[in-house]
Amino acid sequence: MLSITPIPAFADNYIWAITNLARSRRAIVVDPGDAAATEQFLQQSGLDLAAILVTHHHADHTGGVVELADRYHAKVYGPKNDLIQGITHPVGEDDEIPELIDGVCKLRVLAVPGHTLDHIAYLGDGFVFCGDTLFAAGCGRLFEGSPAQMHNSLQRLAALPAETRVYCTHEYTLSNLRFALAVEPGHAAVQQRVFDEAEKRDAGLPTLPTTISLERSTNPFLRTGSREVAASAERFSKLSLQDELEVFAALRRWKNDFR
Repeated sequence: MLSITPIPAFADNYIWAITNLARSRRAIVVDPGDAAATEQFLQQSGLDLAAILVTHHHADHTGGVVELADRYHAKVYGPKNDLIQGITHPVGEDDEIPELIDGVCKLRVLAVPGHTLDHIAYLGDGFVFCGDTLFAAGCGRLFEGSPAQMHNSLQRLAALPAETRVYCTHEYTLSNLRFALAVEPGHAAVQQRVFDEAEKRDAGLPTLPTTISLERSTNPFLRTGSREVAASAERFSKLSLQDELEVFAALRRWKNDFR
């Protein structure tokens, strides 16, 4: 049975480990920014490393790639970007990745630029690894891409089946929900989610994975068609916003300085 396990790293990163222990002692890891944390997990679990998946070039996602790949002779899949050292299999939109360990279905690559221009996601059977594009109740900052690129990338992810499990790479959920409440203070689903996610954190549990269904109902960046979201964005920007892209851009500017 497929298992996806978070490996905590740095202050709030998650490196994801994919295994099927019924068939193999090999693992795949996603965005291993910290080689030491990954190595500790592999050793404690008695696992070998088959492959590494990279979503984008930021150091907290790539810092451990070369060390781990050299140690385990692992394949490394990632964006077609020379900034990332250690990539053995550059991939892009619609590329397919075959089974890397027994019992792991094929993965398909989606281009999701916005946070960075090289950002990709890995879509499997019922799950997606989306790096820093879609967060639980939020989305990544626009370091390189445009609002239009990020909005389009988020719409692509939002169009996935409702039950799709979303594995992003930061524990930002409670902070993002504070912003979601500021945008939609009367939204019952957001209020309930604040309670539910706070309980998980109080118990020392991650808030991830989330689901596409939950994000559609509570993530303001996926709710740019909501009248309340649009009205809040207009109050913040002091502008008459003409479409969902303009609403998204205003929300992202607001979130950049939200405390």
